Amino acid sequence: MESDNSRGNESSLKSRVTWLTLLVFLLLAYILVDKFGLLDRITQPSQAEFVENAQVKLDSVAEQLNLRLVQIKKLGGKVNELEKAKAQILGDQKHLSDIDPAEFQKKLSYYLHLLGQKDAEIKKLKKENVVLILRNDSLSREAQILKVGLVNIQKALEDSSKTFDLKERELSEKSRVLEIRNKELTEKVSAAAALRAEGVNVYAISSRGKESSVNNQKARKVDKIRVMFHLQENTFASKEIKTVFLRIIEPTGTTISDYNLGSGTFDFKGRELTFTSRQRIFYENNHQSVEFIYSRPNGFKAGKHEIELYAEGYLIGLGTFEVR
Repeated sequence: MESDNSRGNESSLKSRVTWLTLLVFLLLAYILVDKFGLLDRITQPSQAEFVENAQVKLDSVAEQLNLRLVQIKKLGGKVNELEKAKAQILGDQKHLSDIDPAEFQKKLSYYLHLLGQKDAEIKKLKKENVVLILRNDSLSREAQILKVGLVNIQKALEDSSKTFDLKERELSEKSRVLEIRNKELTEKVSAAAALRAEGVNVYAISSRGKESSVNNQKARKVDKIRVMFHLQENTFASKEIKTVFLRIIEPTGTTISDYNLGSGTFDFKGRELTFTSRQRIFYENNHQSVEFIYSRPNGFKAGKHEIELYAEGYLIGLGTFEVR
């Protein structure tokens, strides 16, 4: 009996020793795997898979950015930020193998956030364009009514002169009244046919010809600017050569002018105004773009500058830019 118990204890002891030896080997294997980073290699995707997935995501984001860029440009908004983001994506795609996954995730989050911002901007621009279209339609209808009224008044003037044998004084008085009304209606029709500038933007041009937004740049570094805008389509405006005057007004209220660079004066509602620059263009009535390049060797003063655009005796557009 005692011999049987001894053999049983010995068998139990051998079994425990075997299990402990196995556990020790498993523990040592885990320590070696963890030390040499084998777990990370097993659980993490390969660099090639990361680059492939990242490329697909950047291609998709670039496509979405391009769609927003086209929409915003068509609506007359600014696309500088989107163009900069597209250039950044191209740079990222060339160096995907060198980008840390965490850093790539930050870049991707920025691009997705930018897409959200531009969606909100597109929604706002669409609302603004609806208002402009309604306003333009209203002006067109008013101008058409004024034209009809002008024709009727002219016909009435002719008929009254031929049909009625009025006394000279009465006829003279009536003719004078009709002439005044005729002049007023002509002025209103002319106002309806006036040019209108939209999307007035100002860019700084470096000595290397590189353009960037002029706002918040140091005044002493800005010596050449480009003023760009579009002329709205107008069914009442004639396709012909027109002169557009540009006025750049400093923070002090003084109009920038240099007669050696083409500055001068023009008449506006009985007043003589100084202009900074002028340009003769052929108005094509197709939402064409117009630009002025203006150099000022001594730079611009710090502060907010006003932009005023005139044509055919009308103020057709406004803009601003600010340098520090």
